[in-house]
Amino acid sequence: MSEKYLFSHCLNLFCQMTLGVCSAFLVLAAPTITNFPESKLLAETAISQNLEAASFFQQGVTRYNRKDLQGAEYAFRQALQRDPSLGAALNYLGNIFMEQNRLDVALQEYTEAIRINPNFSEAYYNLGLVLHRQGEKDAAITAYRQSLVIEPTRVAALYNLGLVLYEQGQLEDAIATYQQAINLDSSNANAYFNLAIALQQHGQTEQAIATYRQALQLDPQNATAYNNMANLLAIQGQASEAISVYRQAIRLNPKNPSAYYNLGVTLYNQGDIKKANGVLKRAHTEYREQGNIEQAEKIEQLMQQIAQKSGQQQPQAIQTATPSQTPDKTSNVVQTPEPQTPNQLENPVLVEPQSTSTSPGN
Repeated sequence: MSEKYLFSHCLNLFCQMTLGVCSAFLVLAAPTITNFPESKLLAETAISQNLEAASFFQQGVTRYNRKDLQGAEYAFRQALQRDPSLGAALNYLGNIFMEQNRLDVALQEYTEAIRINPNFSEAYYNLGLVLHRQGEKDAAITAYRQSLVIEPTRVAALYNLGLVLYEQGQLEDAIATYQQAINLDSSNANAYFNLAIALQQHGQTEQAIATYRQALQLDPQNATAYNNMANLLAIQGQASEAISVYRQAIRLNPKNPSAYYNLGVTLYNQGDIKKANGVLKRAHTEYREQGNIEQAEKIEQLMQQIAQKSGQQQPQAIQTATPSQTPDKTSNVVQTPEPQTPNQLENPVLVEPQSTSTSPGN
C-alpha cells in the first residue's frame, strides 16, 4: 500500500471526523505519561531558508520547552506566515493543542503537516495519538503503522500501537508489538507492564508473571503491578508468595481496596480466618470511603458467610467468579469475585506527543 494512499486515507478520515466526531476522549489516555526528551534548539539544522521564519521557529521551540504555550503558538504562527511549508511548526502547534485537549484543532494541524510532508513520521505518530484519544481506533492503527513504515524504530509508535491493538482485542498482535518495543528499548517499565496485562488476558499466566517481575525491576513503586502479579500467583496456587506480594502492593498504596480484598480472599483460602476477616474489614472500609457501596455490600455479605462457616473444622475454599457476581447463598461454598483484573481505566498507558529535533524531511 503506497504512502500516498495511506495519507489520503487519513485525510479522508479527518474530513469525516470534523462532521461527526464525539467531543469526549478516552479516560485511559490520561494517567501515566512516558516522558521523551524535549526538543533541541535546532542550531545544527537549517529548518527554513527564510531566516525570519527560522528565527521565529527557534523562538517557538524555546517557548514550548518552557511550557509557554501561548508564546510558542504566536512564534510558530509567525514562522508559518513567512514559510508556509514548515511542517515541523504545524506539528508543534498540534502538540500545543493536544496539551490543551483541543483535539479537533490538533488533528487539523497534524493533517496539514502530513500534507506538506508525507514522510513526516512524528506527525503520523501524533495523528495516531489524537485519533486514539478520540476513540477512532482503526484510524489510529493506520496512522501509527504509517509512522513505523517511515521510521521502524519509533518506540513510542510501537508502544501505542500495542495499546490500541490490545483495546481492539487483537491480543496476539498487541503482544508482538510490545515485544518489538521492548527489543528497541528494554528500559521502558510501562511497556513491560502493558505486555504483562496482554499476556494475562491471553491466558499466558507464567509469561505474564515473569513480565510483571521485569516491570517491577524497572519500577519497584508500581503498586498495580504487584496486585496484578499476586492475583496470578494466587491462581497458580502459589499462595504464600501471593500474600507477600499483596502486602507489598498495600505498603505502596494503603488506600487500594482491591489489594485488601484479594489478600483477604487468599488468607481465607489458606485457612487463616482471623487475619482474612481483619483484612476484608479494611477492604470494606476503603470501598465505602471511595463511594463504591455495591462492592462494600458484597464484602459485607462475604464476611457474614465466613462468620457462619467459621465453626467448621476445615474452612471451605472461596471459589472465584466474575466481579459482577454476588455470593451464591444457595451453595455449600462461598462464591466471591476473583482477584481483580487489570483496571483498563487506569492502565495500560499512552505516551505523549512528540516534536521533531531536526528538519522533518531529514
